[in-house]
Amino acid sequence: MGVDTTEDARLAALRQLDVLDTPPEERFDRVVRLAQQLFGVPTAFVSLVDRDRLFYKAKVGLEQTEAARDTSFCRLTIEQPGTFVVPDATADPRFVENPWVVDDPHLRFYAGHPLVAPGGHRVGTFCLMDVQPREFGAQDAVLLRDLASWVEQELVVDDELQRAAQVQAGLLPRTVPDVPGYGIAGACLPARGVGGDFFDWALTDGRLTFTLADVMGKGGGAAIIAATVRAVLRAASRRGSVSDAVATAEESLALDLSGTSMFATAFHAHLDPGTGRVDYVDAGHGLAVVVHADGRTTRLQPGGAPLGFAAALDPDAPPPVREAAHVELAAGDLLVTFSDGVLDVLDGTLASVDEVARRLGGASSASDAVDRVLALARGATDRPDDLTVVAVQREP
Repeated sequence: MGVDTTEDARLAALRQLDVLDTPPEERFDRVVRLAQQLFGVPTAFVSLVDRDRLFYKAKVGLEQTEAARDTSFCRLTIEQPGTFVVPDATADPRFVENPWVVDDPHLRFYAGHPLVAPGGHRVGTFCLMDVQPREFGAQDAVLLRDLASWVEQELVVDDELQRAAQVQAGLLPRTVPDVPGYGIAGACLPARGVGGDFFDWALTDGRLTFTLADVMGKGGGAAIIAATVRAVLRAASRRGSVSDAVATAEESLALDLSGTSMFATAFHAHLDPGTGRVDYVDAGHGLAVVVHADGRTTRLQPGGAPLGFAAALDPDAPPPVREAAHVELAAGDLLVTFSDGVLDVLDGTLASVDEVARRLGGASSASDAVDRVLALARGATDRPDDLTVVAVQREP
C-alpha cells in the first residue's frame, strides 16, 4: 500500500510528531550550527511546513521577516523527494517574476532537503540560504542529505519516545485498591519520558501486594526490562509468599538480566489489612521507611543484592535465597518506599533518606506523603533519574 499523498494526511503526520510550536532544543540547534559552519552560509534552519505557515524548529542567522519569502522555497522543497537547489534566485527564470524575489535581491542562494516523517510524508525542510549566488555540487547535496537524515532521526526518536511513554504510563496502576482502614498512593516521574522505574499493586484474597522496582539505567532499554520485571513479579505474586514470588521472578529473569547486563532493585511486599503486618523482600533497594504516628522513623534495611546481580556475575549461579522480613503498621503509621531518583534531587547520598523521612513527618495521608516526595522534584533544577514513590498508611 502506497503513502497517502493528500495534504490532510501530510498534516496529520506532521502533528503526530508533536513538535509544532515547541521550544528550541539543543539536539536540533547543533545540527543547524554545524551546517552553517560546513557550508559557510549565513543561514541554516529546520522548518516544519504547516498548512499555511512555517514553523522554525531550529535556525541560525534567520530573521522572522524572512518567513514569508522563504515559505515558497520550502513548499517547493517538500513537493519533491530530492534536494531542491536555487543557485541564484534573481537570475532563475522560475522566480525572477516573483515579487518576494524581486523585492529582496539579497535572497540569492537556497538549498533545501525535505524531512520525511514515519510513513513517508514530507513534513519539513532542512535548508541553507545565502545572500550571494553559489554553486552546489553533488558532494554538497550528499552532505545536506546526511544532515537532513540526522534531523529525521531526531524527529523519529522523539515520536518513538512519546509512544513508549504512553505505553509505559498505561502499565502503571489506573485505580487504587480499596483496602478498608488504609490509604494507598503512588506516582512515577520518568526523567526522559520513559524510564526504568515502576510501581504496581493488586488485591489478592483480601491481601494487598505492592511493588516498587528500579532497573539500572534510563530510557527505552531500562523501560523494556522494567516491563518484563513487572509482568513476572505480578504473575509470581498470585501464589506463595513474597520470598517465593521474588525467587520465582529472579529465576525467570536470570537470562534476560544477564543478557542485557542489567539488574533491578525491588521492594516487594504483602500487607495483611487485618493485622497491619507487612511481609517484604528488599532486593538491594534499601529505600523504604516507616514514619510512626508518634514521629519516630524506622528505616527498613535491604535484604540482599538486586535482582539479576548474581546472574550478571555468574550466569550459571543459582538464584540467591531471599529471606522475607516484616514490619507491623499500627494506627497512623505510614510506610513509604521510593526510588533513588529522590536522592538525586537532594545530595545524592543515602544520608538523604533521613531528609526524606523528615519531610514525611506529619503527612495527613498516603496521597499527602506522595505529594511531599514529588515536591522535592518540582523544586530541583535538574532531575537526572526517574523518580517513583509508593505510600501505604494505616488510618489513625
